[in-house]
Amino acid sequence: MDWINSLLFEPSAVQTVIVLSLICAGGLAAGKIHLAGISLGVAFVFFIGIFAGHLGLAANPQMLDYAQTFGLVLFVYCLGLSVGPGFFSSLAHEGLSLNMWSLAVILLGTIMAIALCPLTNISLPEMAGLLCGATTNTPALGAAQQTLSQMNLPQSGAALGCAVTYPLGVIGVILALMIMRRLMVKPKDLLPRNNHEENETFIARFMVVNPALQGKSLAEIAQMTHFKYIISRIWRRGEVIVPKSSTRLQPNDKLMVVTRKEESDALEILFGKRLKDEDWNIEGIDWNTLDRKMESKVVVLTRPMLNGKRLGNLHVRQTYRVNISRITRGDIKLLATPDLRLQYGDRLHIVGDPQSVDEVEAFFGNSVQSLNEPNLAAIFIGIILGLALGALPIHLPGMSIPVKMGIAGGPIIVGILVGAFGPRFHLITYTTRSVSLMLRKLGLSLYLACLGLDSGAHFFETVVRPEGLMWVGIGFVLTIVPVLIVGIIALRTGKYDFGTICGILCGSMANPMALTYANDTIENDSPSVSYATVYPLGMFARVILIQIMLMFML
Repeated sequence: MDWINSLLFEPSAVQTVIVLSLICAGGLAAGKIHLAGISLGVAFVFFIGIFAGHLGLAANPQMLDYAQTFGLVLFVYCLGLSVGPGFFSSLAHEGLSLNMWSLAVILLGTIMAIALCPLTNISLPEMAGLLCGATTNTPALGAAQQTLSQMNLPQSGAALGCAVTYPLGVIGVILALMIMRRLMVKPKDLLPRNNHEENETFIARFMVVNPALQGKSLAEIAQMTHFKYIISRIWRRGEVIVPKSSTRLQPNDKLMVVTRKEESDALEILFGKRLKDEDWNIEGIDWNTLDRKMESKVVVLTRPMLNGKRLGNLHVRQTYRVNISRITRGDIKLLATPDLRLQYGDRLHIVGDPQSVDEVEAFFGNSVQSLNEPNLAAIFIGIILGLALGALPIHLPGMSIPVKMGIAGGPIIVGILVGAFGPRFHLITYTTRSVSLMLRKLGLSLYLACLGLDSGAHFFETVVRPEGLMWVGIGFVLTIVPVLIVGIIALRTGKYDFGTICGILCGSMANPMALTYANDTIENDSPSVSYATVYPLGMFARVILIQIMLMFML
């Protein structure tokens, strides 16, 4: 039995790995249990960690701090990397409104905390700690402690308040989401409201009846209008033509055009007539049956040297006599315009004669097997840059203490930037969906196991203190009330689907575990996208507000 005691209770690297593995395995197994149709998923790792800490299991503090930091950094960076490609289009479309809802949650919680001080006779430093724990925001606690230190005030009350309220702060957001879903959410609210970023293409057939286009080349016609479109096929007197920029249109030519839906009416005016013979945008169309001389094929970009290149600079149409009609990137369908930058893993829809298609297939690579090999170098480089950004002190006017983005804020921002702009610097950021999900779940499991183990050692003895239960109750109110109020109002507006609202609420509360619960119960990526949209500003706002609250009210 001595060897079992040494493995579980004698601090060492092996003992830390075994303890964390036991907690993660037990939590993930328990997370699969459904009660009344509800499962906490990976969230159970946190509670198994608390229970293990209460039973006396412990680990070397430095190793525990390393594992917790690495787990959180891995989770938030991979999350930013996965939402990066579509982040800025979402931000430009509705980013301001999403962040306003997030700030509403943050401001409401802060105002409630200030108002509860005279009602409960809790000092402001202690209330600041309760608020940091209730919102699971350790960077805000660090800022609060620095402020108290500079004001020569004790910091122990803030730290103790955060430790007491943190566990229910983690689970409180999940409970609020459960309540909203059970009582307020209708089936239509589970469907995404905005699909603008998922499909930017629309396929239609037109007939040339506009006499102004007779004899003009496609290049000349493109200069006559600012609309974006790709002509993939031309039918002329029973023959099919692969269009080139020098191809000249003739009356009654029939064109297969890929464009954006909002521009299809304008193209009908340009060409003269739209042929409504079939819906070309449904799934499952066999494009190779349209004509025998043409082949339509999807080719995967796996040639590293083409990563980040603009499509127009490759001169594919002139060199290989084929057309690239559209590009699928993840779940997003993009129009194959000349200024579009290609990314490793893009799926290109190519139209041309079979021999030319085979030639261009070799040019782009089309080695599907290579996609299964994740580029770990990009992940580690991104983590380094994210931690460097998180440690960068930001000096704001009127603030005596510089603000830092921290180990969570820096990596998620860098992850978003690398996911969005990495290909421009020829950095291969592609990972399969399964790899991305595994890394995120691995990181979150490590983080929650360490957090629970560290909190469990003194959690119950702190709760039974005279003020402990009151602090827990106040922290729970600060967690769940702002989330429910803002969430219900946002849901009532009918502007957002429930997944987007979940992401807003989880991001405003800096709660990755609640985000995982939302992702596990909602069948789209809207929670992750809105979470990444509001998280950086929300985390920054909480760090600033906690300092303002202490500096101007003490």
